[in-house]
Amino acid sequence: MRVKFFSYSSSLFSLCVMPYILFQSGLGIQNPALQIAFCGIIGFFTFLSPVVLHLVTKGYVVSLHHNAETDTYTAVTYNVLLQPKKTVFHQKDVKIPGVSQMFTTFYANKKSLLVNPMLFWHPNDFHHLMGYDQPFSFDMEELKK
Repeated sequence: MRVKFFSYSSSLFSLCVMPYILFQSGLGIQNPALQIAFCGIIGFFTFLSPVVLHLVTKGYVVSLHHNAETDTYTAVTYNVLLQPKKTVFHQKDVKIPGVSQMFTTFYANKKSLLVNPMLFWHPNDFHHLMGYDQPFSFDMEELKK
């Protein structure tokens, strides 16, 4: 959250300072094509960094709570406006991707989530969430189902 806040605040700062830099550097009286190019490059990076940062971190789970009575999990992520967003799911809703993906540990209700397994107090909680505690078989007939 702090990184996103820093990215948003630096982008806002650059938007506020850009007109000052334009007029103090003399670009205000030069070629309009150069002004458009300069503003386009600065504006591109000003808006690109927060967007890319959000796309990369939108599935990062900042806290994950397990309700043992109902066996449901509540994952908390942050949306684009830095507001907490809760996703409630059951262990049976968890789908592990067949091929490892860069920013996805599992899918819960078709939403990709990235969880750091080292942050679990009890490793068995992570194993239960991922379904590693379920019985498995090496029978090819069952794998096809």
